[in-house]
Formats: sequence, structure tokens, C-alpha cells
Amino acid sequence: MADHIRIRKADGTWTVRSGGAILGETTNALELSEGDYPPVIYFPRNDIAMAMLDRSDKSTHCPHKGDATYYHIANKSSVSQDAVWSYESPMDAVAQIKDHLAFHTTDSVKVERI
Repeated sequence: MADHIRIRKADGTWTVRSGGAILGETTNALELSEGDYPPVIYFPRNDIAMAMLDRSDKSTHCPHKGDATYYHIANKSSVSQDAVWSYESPMDAVAQIKDHLAFHTTDSVKVERI
């Protein structure tokens, strides 16, 4: 793993909400810390209501994690563009985040430990 990336099991129960709707809840979240960036919580895909996500055309590349794909969150009150990302074929050094999703937190997207 890149020296500046650390992945560990996130303690407790985590939830993600958008527009008042619960998108997911898990006790199997991962916390990825990378350099000076704030830690990011990754949710197992199986614990997320994938019906509320629409795949985006956006993609990005990280030299340490690989290619990220993005999703919009569609709920009754709004659409959050490119608010979710996933490394569907991550590099071997960060293989733990395969089949996990991370969320950009905003006023309408909340990731919380409960």
C-alpha cells in the first residue's frame, strides 16, 4: 500500500442520508486515510440502496487507488450530481475498498457514525 494511505475497519455503525432518505447503514464500513486529507468512510455496496444511485459519465484516476466511477444520488427532493464514487477495480495495494462506495458530504448528503 502507498505509504500515505491507511485503510482500517471503521468502528461502530455508520449511516448515509440524502434529502432525508437513508441510503444505507452498516457496521462494516472502512475508513481510508490518505496523507493530509480528511478520512473517508467507504460503505459496502451491499449495504447501500443502489436503486437510489444513477451511474454518471464522470470518471477520475488516482495513481494510488486506480480509476474511480461516479454516481448521482436521486431522491424525491433532489439529485446530487457525482456525489458517490467507487473504485470498482482498485489497485492491489488498496484492494479492500473494492465493492465499496464513498460519498461527498454536503448540506444534502450526510455520513455519520450513530
